[in-house]
Amino acid sequence: MFQLIRAVLFDLDGTLVDSAPDLGAAADKMRTDRGLPSLPAERYRPMAGAGARGLLAEAFGITPDHADFPTLREEFFQNYAARLTYRTTVFAGVAELIAQLQAQSLPWGVVTNKMARFTEPLVQALPLFASAATVVSGDTTPHAKPHPAPLLYAAQQLNVPASACLYVGDDERDIVAGLAAGMTTVAATYGYLGAQTDVQQWGAHAVVNSPQALLQYLNLA
Repeated sequence: MFQLIRAVLFDLDGTLVDSAPDLGAAADKMRTDRGLPSLPAERYRPMAGAGARGLLAEAFGITPDHADFPTLREEFFQNYAARLTYRTTVFAGVAELIAQLQAQSLPWGVVTNKMARFTEPLVQALPLFASAATVVSGDTTPHAKPHPAPLLYAAQQLNVPASACLYVGDDERDIVAGLAAGMTTVAATYGYLGAQTDVQQWGAHAVVNSPQALLQYLNLA
């Protein structure tokens, strides 16, 4: 099935970029602003892939059904917007991976649940994304992952059948969305996954522990 791939799509946070330092700092500022002690960055890192929901749970022990959650989430969003690229970096090996895809004329793009208000300035700030053929945010379509709509929209943008697209992500909802869209899926384990995560249960077609490992499946290594 990998031999039929004509385009590669990626999740963003935890797959292409390490934004955990800035996401964690945005949540931690909320604690220190309230006179609470700062938490180590390592506490926030495993939650980075879950966005505001996971980071606020770590910072304050609250869930989305808490009455204060919407207000706290917007405060978190404002903090994060102010420091989008302070310490966010592209994962080691990603630039080389993208260069190989371009060398083989394989178009690539991003499908993330991150809202466009954050996605757009982030990708504009990082030179890597200048060659991305499409960038789909969490609010680009009426549905976010694990719904397949964002992935199907990206395939349309690339003018490539979904069945000829590969989707790489570091969260179970990425794989669920990719499978529902009829794409070949790869789970990335080098991002934010905690030691307790059993990636094999997700049902991905393959698992990689580094960006370069993907090249072997595409016969580009």
